Amino acid sequence: MAGGGVVGWFGLTSELQAEDFVHDVVPVLKRNCVHCHGGLKAEGDFSLNTRETVVESGHVDLDSPEDSYLLELITSSDPGLQMPPPDRPRMSEEEIGVLRRWVEGGVKWDSAFSFEIKTYEPPLRPREVELPAARDGRHHPVDRLLDRYLLERQLPDPPTIDDETFLRRVSLDLVGLLPSEEQRDAFLSDQNPNKRSELIESLLNDEIRYADHWMTFFNDLLRNDYSGTGFITGGRKQISVWLYQSLRTNKPFDVMVRELVAPPTPDSQGFIDGIKWRGDVSAGQTLPIQFSQSISQSFLGINMKCASCHDSFVDRWKLTDAYGLAAIYADRKLELHRCDKPTGETAQAAWLFPELGQVDPQAPRAERLEQLAGLLTHPENGRFARTIVNRLWYQLMGRGIVHPLDAMQNEPWNEDLLDYLAVEFVRSHYDLKAMLRLIATSTAYQSRSEVADETGAGKTYLYRGPRAKRMTAEQFLDNVWRLTGTAPTESDVPVERQSGQSGEIPMIRASLKKNTALMKSLGRPMREQIVSMRPDRMTTLEAIDLANEPTLANAFAEGAVRLIKQNDGNPERIVRTLFRSALCREPTERERVLLTGALGNHPAETSVQDAMWAVCMLPEFILIR
Repeated sequence: MAGGGVVGWFGLTSELQAEDFVHDVVPVLKRNCVHCHGGLKAEGDFSLNTRETVVESGHVDLDSPEDSYLLELITSSDPGLQMPPPDRPRMSEEEIGVLRRWVEGGVKWDSAFSFEIKTYEPPLRPREVELPAARDGRHHPVDRLLDRYLLERQLPDPPTIDDETFLRRVSLDLVGLLPSEEQRDAFLSDQNPNKRSELIESLLNDEIRYADHWMTFFNDLLRNDYSGTGFITGGRKQISVWLYQSLRTNKPFDVMVRELVAPPTPDSQGFIDGIKWRGDVSAGQTLPIQFSQSISQSFLGINMKCASCHDSFVDRWKLTDAYGLAAIYADRKLELHRCDKPTGETAQAAWLFPELGQVDPQAPRAERLEQLAGLLTHPENGRFARTIVNRLWYQLMGRGIVHPLDAMQNEPWNEDLLDYLAVEFVRSHYDLKAMLRLIATSTAYQSRSEVADETGAGKTYLYRGPRAKRMTAEQFLDNVWRLTGTAPTESDVPVERQSGQSGEIPMIRASLKKNTALMKSLGRPMREQIVSMRPDRMTTLEAIDLANEPTLANAFAEGAVRLIKQNDGNPERIVRTLFRSALCREPTERERVLLTGALGNHPAETSVQDAMWAVCMLPEFILIR
């Protein structure tokens, strides 16, 4: 049952190897196509501005790439059909090959790139926002801003979700675990009108489960892991103990970042030291350049990778900007390299936004790092606060106010909302939990998930409510382990996890384990690079791998034994427990009849195992909505 279901339920994407989009594809499109099909021009109703406009045009066929009309146009010898047209030079065979491989590889696209003409320039400094008057009794500041947004666009207010849906959503979002049957029953029977706010507070105060869950987010954002490239050779150091303790004590985010950029002890040193690759590396892989890219992406939402090779195609950052940041870290003179070739110029240590101050290039390295840490977390650096609150909004609401998350030069769909959250974050002294509380207590967060219209891809985004999110690999495994009673017994991170309040030691979580084939299949990255947004769909090979992975089968086999024993072999009780534990709801009558009938009067372990497979592969289990 499980094997066939995984592929169908997760959806598929192409696994073919694509060209390097920015370095190979963009130059070909610029030379041959963009003058007629980019920016404000879309001759023949064909625009190359974004991947969405390319796919929607019908000029590429993702299911049968070789039949794509785009390839027919660029290879045709018919003067009335061929592109570029006869009055322009034909593409070379090499250029045609680049575009052919690009189409066959699924039209991969750098999410931050567009040929659109952009006029928006994000502000640097914070901006105070005057809240509109409350409407229909909604006084929460987030709701006041969104109510005005919806009213101006004549969009309906998303309806509020019921208690069952809220309980499941907020538990998964804040601590990563499904509520137990007992927690579900207690919450649903509670008549306290403030029970939702109190639940949010309780979850945020559960410091161990909170830290266990948010390790996943910060490990991705800070490129931290426990195994993989660099650990065997000693060319990489983890920051896991420091990070876990920072989350558990709710260390202010500006303090965390200062300790990462200018480490006071070796415990947080691994982030800026990056990965010392073995053998010869390109200029774009040196430790100073890794530092430049990591600082920019993680804390400012700036893609500095393009600018580390040449002046960026994506935004305004130049090669000298990337190397200026890199020189702050470098312990010797740093020569600029353009497309891996030395230019003969020496980089001078410099901060990206001199209007806030500047790093002294003559100061010792440790002092330069401290100066950078101070400028990065300066209260007047609105870019810093906007970037992290945008990431937290994405984690809870399913889409950033600025999208993609690492393209903070893009215009937000609600600038007032972004600026309000950023200013409040600074006012709270960079309290991560306070920002999560602010978002989660809003009616907006507690509203029904938007049913995303796939045909609307590429069109201007309009907020209509939160979006459903796919469980992370860690969330999926944690909740399968909890359901089946098969959690690991040892952590791969040497941290203290005993609760000071109850003395309880919670189950070991997947966020504290080394990566595995199963976790990779579920989307956990290798973390050789910073990851801000995991893929929301599974590739064909990943789905096949998951379907044949024995770890899950073994967990469900053990879980079936446990579930039968727990419910004295009663099929009605087995089905009810399974649905209440996995989906946080009672089974419908049709589901009850179907599954109890499949289990029979004396459920066999294999039958219960199949039932667990079926429920845990449902989108309802996999998605947070």
